[in-house]
Amino acid sequence: MPEPFTLLLLPGLLCDADVWEPEMAALGGAAACRVADYRHATSIGAMAELALRGAPPRFALAGHSMGGRVALEIVRRSPERVARLALLDTGYQPRAPGAAGEEEARQRRRFVELARTQGMRAMGEEWLRGMVHPDRLADRTLMDRMLAMIERQKLEDYQGQIGALLDRPDAVAVLGRIACPTLVACGRQDTWSPPARHEGMAALIPGCRLDIFERCGHMSTLERPDAVVASLRRWLECRTPS
Repeated sequence: MPEPFTLLLLPGLLCDADVWEPEMAALGGAAACRVADYRHATSIGAMAELALRGAPPRFALAGHSMGGRVALEIVRRSPERVARLALLDTGYQPRAPGAAGEEEARQRRRFVELARTQGMRAMGEEWLRGMVHPDRLADRTLMDRMLAMIERQKLEDYQGQIGALLDRPDAVAVLGRIACPTLVACGRQDTWSPPARHEGMAALIPGCRLDIFERCGHMSTLERPDAVVASLRRWLECRTPS
């Protein structure tokens, strides 16, 4: 990479720095990696402001899942500070109106109630069934790592994050204004944020690269870290516009 970067990493729902640990370990020689902590925030905008407050004047930015939505909000607010952008297993549209949006809210609130009544780990056991590739559900090393991360989160923070996601802003107008090297990527079997959504997102971003991680669900940074690292390395090493 021609110049040193700070790589600001943004975790998703129920995640902390551990979700990016394989990438930080592998990319430490290419960038100074830093994970934003906005777990107590209750809106996407507040999360973006907290991430910006702790960031250098200019940085590379990668967001996973909810973190991708935070990344787009950062681009909306401070595009001049973002040298390059990576959006993984995420989305850009607001909650759908009508029955579809109500069903999303019902599903999300059901998991919150499960966490309240049975605990974060019990909720995580059920939630992760739809988040990882089916073949990985029997991988106890992977599953226990993710469950431990979920168990570290506080119920009130989880509730706040769910509220932030249900009230998420529409970022479609941001996509066409992105002017830095951009990567959009997801797992082939990500059923929550599927490849078709990422293809549509990439089509709206000028000069965007699209990568799909094979045999991978939503939790790509932990499910297929080698593929994610290779994708991020290409993105970090690509030339910036003059």
